[in-house]
Amino acid sequence: MTATDPTLRALAHPVRLRMMNLTWTGPQSAAELARELGISHALASQHLRRLASVGLVELAEVRPNRGGQERRYRAVHGSPLPDQRQDAAPMLAEVLSFNVRERAARRAPGEGVTADAELWVFPDAWDDFRHRLAALLVGLHEAAQAPRTPATVHVGATVTAFPLRERAREREKSPGR
Repeated sequence: MTATDPTLRALAHPVRLRMMNLTWTGPQSAAELARELGISHALASQHLRRLASVGLVELAEVRPNRGGQERRYRAVHGSPLPDQRQDAAPMLAEVLSFNVRERAARRAPGEGVTADAELWVFPDAWDDFRHRLAALLVGLHEAAQAPRTPATVHVGATVTAFPLRERAREREKSPGR
């Protein structure tokens, strides 16, 4: 996968990433997404077409609406962020950081969790943590309800965890090299 990979490029826009989140729990039309995201219907349609063209969302239903037809899309479950290649990481980091900044500005006081770490751990500890973290995120997605469902809490979660490579300069300074 390269930076020109169509799936990565489709996800490299914060609005499209938010659309993926909004269509996770059930189908949404371009009009519904436009209202939720505060963008035009035409722009929402354009973003949906881009996501559909790479298989990240699929047409879930077509229903009559005011003499026309409303097309409703849902996220294809199991569509991972394509972050396994080094060339994808900077682009994904940029769009994720945009979403974190935007969500942080809307953060409700009190109940959030914020952490940052750059640590050295044994491989078995890393594997255990990575699997538990993935399971927690799957559980959060499985608990998700349609946007604005009464009695729900609107949450934002952006998690990225990965092993780091040493910088060349650090390797040169290491004792015994």
